[in-house]
Amino acid sequence: MAQPAASAEARALRVGVTGIGIMGSNHARVLSQLPGAELVAVADPDKAQAQRVAGFLGCAAVGDHRELLDLGLDAVIVAAPTHLHHPIALDVIGAGCSILVEKPVASTVEEGREIVTAARDKGVTLMVGHVERFNPAVRAVKEAIKDETLLSVAITRVGPFPPRMSNVGVVIDLAVHDIDLIRWFTDSEITEVQPQTSAALAAREDIALLQFRTASGVLAHINTNWLTPFKARTVHVATAKKYVIGDLLTRQVTEHFDYRPDGSYSTRHLPVAYAEPLRAELEDFLAAVRGKRAPEVTGEQGVASLAIAISCLAGPDAAAPAKRIAIG
Repeated sequence: MAQPAASAEARALRVGVTGIGIMGSNHARVLSQLPGAELVAVADPDKAQAQRVAGFLGCAAVGDHRELLDLGLDAVIVAAPTHLHHPIALDVIGAGCSILVEKPVASTVEEGREIVTAARDKGVTLMVGHVERFNPAVRAVKEAIKDETLLSVAITRVGPFPPRMSNVGVVIDLAVHDIDLIRWFTDSEITEVQPQTSAALAAREDIALLQFRTASGVLAHINTNWLTPFKARTVHVATAKKYVIGDLLTRQVTEHFDYRPDGSYSTRHLPVAYAEPLRAELEDFLAAVRGKRAPEVTGEQGVASLAIAISCLAGPDAAAPAKRIAIG
């Protein structure tokens, strides 16, 4: 007697990855190890690269996302270059597959909104890959400031120029991470932007000093560049009662509190869980695909952060005093 097909809840979800550069290869690696997921195939126009990754992970290799969709997948990870996100995402969604699109969700806000609308109309899960939300140090900072009155957020994300980068500058490549974190830490929308950017050594901006104000009144600052010879990733959050510092590379989080009239204060190191951020992100995505919860980073949130990042690159006006921008 024939057995009924396994439900989506019980069986492994069939997943493919398109765009097998550094990030896409990492997605494929993690997916190949996740219980509840079957890495069916990887896709890339560089067939030799796709075959190398596929051979190592024990899956199939195909030339593009259309060939992936012919394999009967439940979900697709889009890690192709940003300018390809929009057409690929619409094809994937049109095929009825859930989708995780690497940040930024698209090249323009309009394209991002089209992706969000398509996913909503088709009834599939859409998640944007802001993986820094899943960094254990970031989550420890978020927990430390829960229920606090936030005053300011300052984030530094600097390092050397990445040879892989050719089509965007530091704002879209790096600062968009921290724009998302500011919105997440404050639970508030950014309403004012005062950007300063410079293309010191490259064709696109390689230095950005960005200041923000949220609807809740929190002041925020992002310092990012491709000119520092070493990587640094730090978050500083001031609240009415404490000052929290997170090193996102070493994953150390320190809390300063109990200020006294003589200028002294208490300090403690907060516990930080061990976890690979990309694995946690993909686990969250798979749970969302199974209908257990909304994804951590929705399409709407990805578009909102992209809109703010693009407003920081708005041409001559970007160097003017603080300007109010509309989000939505």
